[in-house]
Amino acid sequence: MPAVSADELLNQLRQRQFAPVYFLQGEEPYYVDLAADILEKTVLQEHEKGFNQVVLYGKDVDVATILNQAKRFPMMAERSVVIIKEAQAIVDLENDKSWPFLEAYLKNPLQSTVLVFCYKHKTLDARKKLGKLLTGDKKTPPPAGVVLMTSNKIYDNQVPAWLTAYVRSKGQQITPQATVILSEYIGTELGRLTNEVDKMLINLQAGQPIDEDLVQRMVGISKEYNIFELQSALVRRDVLKANRILLYFEANPKANPLIPNLTLLFNYFSRLLALHQIPNISEADWLKFGLRFPVQRRDYQTGLKAFSFERTRDIVHLIRRADLQSKGIESGSMTDGEILRELIFLILHPVPLHAIGA
Repeated sequence: MPAVSADELLNQLRQRQFAPVYFLQGEEPYYVDLAADILEKTVLQEHEKGFNQVVLYGKDVDVATILNQAKRFPMMAERSVVIIKEAQAIVDLENDKSWPFLEAYLKNPLQSTVLVFCYKHKTLDARKKLGKLLTGDKKTPPPAGVVLMTSNKIYDNQVPAWLTAYVRSKGQQITPQATVILSEYIGTELGRLTNEVDKMLINLQAGQPIDEDLVQRMVGISKEYNIFELQSALVRRDVLKANRILLYFEANPKANPLIPNLTLLFNYFSRLLALHQIPNISEADWLKFGLRFPVQRRDYQTGLKAFSFERTRDIVHLIRRADLQSKGIESGSMTDGEILRELIFLILHPVPLHAIGA
């Protein structure tokens, strides 16, 4: 069976189209976990699971144990289910001794078994035995009974659209401002995004969208003193507000850790640097950078006027310098608060890089 996308696989599972073997892999664990969860909950009825469903963990089993479970016939049920979580930890998955037995089973699996490998945070090497078998080539197609699904990480610019679609799939709406905050603050980790959104959905009133206020309240972001407000203050050259936010950050270091804040600032100024190199920014250019909404574009349009290309390039360099300082490189005894304060001062006051030895 050819490789399928996550959406194709989920659609098949919801229609109860089950295959004998699933190999779920990828750097993004969200779809691996989601597909495995659907299989664990829906292949068998509740009263059938006691004798016919087993969940194993890769670090605790070997190939022989897995195959022994897979070759068992179901008891008083149409199928049996064997799920291997953390399958990337199976020590002898491609071992010369166990490989012939695994290969033989994958080529001719027991049709009454649903065997699921959850191979997370990585993908098989297509040059090695198992990778070659499951991906196939022109001469040798992959085994007909094995479904291979690869869950790749999504890019930053894909997060807002993905998040909007996820909320709509739940029958709810999310405002552009809320989408921006969640995608920037949490990033591309789909599991974290869905966890936060699901918590908000529980607290929604009928007809109420997920908005900026709800996100700030549920995620624990101060409405006035957060990295997005600091970024806006920098773009507007509002020194007073920037310093007020810095004081709040220093007073609440656990809620405002340095590394995530540096990452968000780096993302903004890196995009700004790239936008500086586009003579006439089109709608397609905005979308390429994941800036779908006017509220997202506003700070970039202001930033293009506030910071020249050369100045933006220097600021990106300064943020990289602050990141190294946060790791103890050339920072002396500076605290995280002092590192961020110095960075903000240097962004707001264009001191030549050579003057600070940068």
